[in-house]
Amino acid sequence: MSRSIPALVNPPLLVWAREEAGYAVEAVADWLKVPADLLRAWESGTEKPSVAKAQSLAKFYHRPFGVFYLPQKPNTPSLAAEYRRLPGVKPGVESPELRLALRLLSWRRDAALELSETLGVRLDDFAASLKLTDSPAAAGAKLRALLGVTPQEQLGWRNEWQAWRTWRTAVEQAGVLVFQFPKVPLDQARGVSLLRFPLPAIGINSKESAPGARAFTLLHELVHLALAAGREEQTALNERRDEAAWAEVERFAEETASAVLVPSDLLRTNLVALGVPRDGWDVPLVRRLAATFRITPLSMATRLRAEGELSWTGYGRWKESWQAYLGTLALRRGGFASPVDKTLGRAGRPLVKLVLEAMDTNQITAVDAARYLDLGLHHFDLLREALRPGPGVGADPAGDDDGD
Repeated sequence: MSRSIPALVNPPLLVWAREEAGYAVEAVADWLKVPADLLRAWESGTEKPSVAKAQSLAKFYHRPFGVFYLPQKPNTPSLAAEYRRLPGVKPGVESPELRLALRLLSWRRDAALELSETLGVRLDDFAASLKLTDSPAAAGAKLRALLGVTPQEQLGWRNEWQAWRTWRTAVEQAGVLVFQFPKVPLDQARGVSLLRFPLPAIGINSKESAPGARAFTLLHELVHLALAAGREEQTALNERRDEAAWAEVERFAEETASAVLVPSDLLRTNLVALGVPRDGWDVPLVRRLAATFRITPLSMATRLRAEGELSWTGYGRWKESWQAYLGTLALRRGGFASPVDKTLGRAGRPLVKLVLEAMDTNQITAVDAARYLDLGLHHFDLLREALRPGPGVGADPAGDDDGD
């Protein structure tokens, strides 16, 4: 019987990789189908894993196999020193799924900076800052002016998918990278911001199937970036507000994002035409008004509350009705997305364009390009086609849906 070849790994690197991935010993041992005590022996150095088992560990932790042979642990910054505070998420003990998503967001941002420097491409600076003393309406108008989306353009959008893509492009042109991340439950994070300047980044959870909800989350995160630029907000590691104070920050972000989506003057015009009394809004009426702006009914209800058309009591009653209405709907399953759609959705067009230009000018190899985009080389022709203006690959309304 042949004996397995032991991997001469550095034991502390096994511990580092597991802890950085956010896993307990028992969870990893269960996945690897080995006793937990054996994994502890590998990590203490009293036993050596086989090469095959060490390779499986590297795959599970999403790390290069060679990292286990380093003489010492890499000096990696805390993830919580990069992302904004998230409700219900304790810095340093994020779930494995969220930790992986944050690592990928940070890696993509670093890749964009590195490639832009290599190519001599100047990336736009994010030039907006907000204060919590600003009114949400004024703050929303400021961000909307930055994004350059006109009321006429918004009212002409065909559907929520076109709205989502237009808002995303506008945010990217304002100097923010926009990525999507899969596999993270929505109750952990609908979106997240990396408070790193220049070139901050926003991540949107691709489990958010409604394009209108993605657009709201995108603008909600943009508000947090603007607050950070105005020194009103810090990273999760350094944020010191208590829960009540933080709830006020979140409320400001919600109301400001709603104001970006629905300008006051345009809203007033529609309110006069509808003639609905205060707190007289039911689900069909809010859905009708939301459809005008290509946003979700919940976003519109938030805007009506901020505008005084719904009291807090009325908003609470409406939200109960909305939840009951959602309960009558069949659960929508994620649609199929092609590899090219997934790449454009997750990596974003700015990074994809940088990678292709770097490959075309021989600054990186084709293998490097495939690694940056997590896409097989045989899909690159379709990827180039999808980047051309006009309809084509990736134009389907479900094109950004990872289906996961």
